[in-house]
Amino acid sequence: MKRELVPEALWQRMEPLLPKRRRHRKGGRPFADDRAALRGILFVLKTGIAWEDLPAEVFGVSGITCWRRLNQWAKAGVFRKLQQKLLNELGMRGRIDWSRASFDSGSVRAQKGGPKRARIPPTEGRRAPSTISS
Repeated sequence: MKRELVPEALWQRMEPLLPKRRRHRKGGRPFADDRAALRGILFVLKTGIAWEDLPAEVFGVSGITCWRRLNQWAKAGVFRKLQQKLLNELGMRGRIDWSRASFDSGSVRAQKGGPKRARIPPTEGRRAPSTISS
C-alpha cells in the first residue's frame, strides 16, 4: 500500500502556520500549491535526492520551488511552530516519555549574567609612528 507523504491530519495542523502570500501586482504565474511543495520537500529529505532531480511531473512542483519554500518556511519559523504544536498535543495526551528527555544549549536559552571571561591583555607591541613625511 502506498503511504501518503503528507497525511490530511498533518496538513490540517501545518496549513494555518504557513505565511500568507500576496498576489503578484502585475499578474504573472500563480504560486505553486503549498501541499505539493511540502510533499516534494519531504520526498527529497526522505530519499536524499538532489533538489533539481525531483520529478516535477510527479509532484506538480519543481525541486527548486520546493527548496525555496523550505527556506521561506524555515525563516518564518513554520517548522519550529509545527514541532511545538505537535509536542503540545502529545503532551496533553500523555504520550511523551519525559524520563528519556534531554536538553542542551541548542534547545534551551542560556541565562544572561553568567561569569564573564577574564580580559586577556594584548600581546602585540605598539605600532611605530610613520617615518614617511607627507
